[in-house]
Amino acid sequence: MNTILSYKNRGKWGKSIYRGNCSGYVIKDLLDFYKPSKFIEVFSGSGTGKEVALDLGISNSVHLDLNNGWNALIDDIPTGNDFTFSHPPYWDIISYGTERGAPHDDDLSNHMSYDEFIHKLNRVNQKIYQALLNNGHHAMLIGDVRKKGKYYSPIKDLIYFGEIDVHMIKTQHNTVSNRKKYNGNFIAIAHEHLIVFKKNSIWQFPVKITQTKVFDLRDFEHMTWRDLIQGALEHLGGEADLSAIYEVVQDSKKSQMNRHWKEKVRQTLQIHQNFSSIDRGKWKLHII
Repeated sequence: MNTILSYKNRGKWGKSIYRGNCSGYVIKDLLDFYKPSKFIEVFSGSGTGKEVALDLGISNSVHLDLNNGWNALIDDIPTGNDFTFSHPPYWDIISYGTERGAPHDDDLSNHMSYDEFIHKLNRVNQKIYQALLNNGHHAMLIGDVRKKGKYYSPIKDLIYFGEIDVHMIKTQHNTVSNRKKYNGNFIAIAHEHLIVFKKNSIWQFPVKITQTKVFDLRDFEHMTWRDLIQGALEHLGGEADLSAIYEVVQDSKKSQMNRHWKEKVRQTLQIHQNFSSIDRGKWKLHII
């Protein structure tokens, strides 16, 4: 294996009509590489992993899914395994309850907020890590999604339990989205992430948590005067009186650190080509 995976043929395993299932070659190559003593599959879907395990002669394997009555949020994961493969829903892009014809309140593909989805998947991933034997691995396959024009990357927002053994990129083939025509101009998503975590300690382990915080650029002391004033003019609609520019930048870190900040604003407007005077005391922004 290497860090770029591409399987144009999904293989003979599982049911090809089951939307969102992965190529059996992904699971086969992982099992060939890690050679587990006990294999657990979480979100087993159409049974691809079970059929791959049987072909490889792995009799000690367990395959868990709502399809067979196992609830990822409340039911235990069998212990004593040294390798777990999980392929969770990609948020609510595909409603598996609708596909099954049997909706369930704890289905991770139900319609919910993105934050709720991440929170619930974190709970599942923590359970997977806890159940692993020391030196065991958890391989998770998950993709990015675009919804209502906004891009979401679960692999960036999930908590990481354990150490990263490898992060691979898998090319997507024959997706429903690639056969659709869309209005608008955007870059199509044609990849998934396959990330493998390793449990290197029984009790202590590293946890990576990503947090999104909102900052005001005016609070950055190393912001340049040019960028500060460019932002002010953009904020004011592209042109503004000097007094309005003063009002926008007066509470910035740059202004607080310079007693002569008004003089610095005027100097910056005069020396940079993307600012021009259009009237006495009135300035315009040019994109050059």
